[in-house]
Amino acid sequence: MTEPDVLSRDIEALMTEQRDAWRELAQATTTFDRREFRNRIRQSGIELRSRLKTRTELLRFQARPVEPTADSLTTIGFRLF
Repeated sequence: MTEPDVLSRDIEALMTEQRDAWRELAQATTTFDRREFRNRIRQSGIELRSRLKTRTELLRFQARPVEPTADSLTTIGFRLF
């Protein structure tokens, strides 16, 4: 697997973890449970921001494919009068 693939998989896993933690937080009954779920959300949010920043930097500095340049002399349409 390439690095962007692993990074995308990690980002998806962290987003799923946050979604599940929010759902569990809504159903938590004790103060301790709510605090633990909020801590999980904060920690996964920090990791998620870090991974998203890394992916952004990879995409920004990724080499773009070079488009072939057309020969400018062949595209000129000459007309004789």
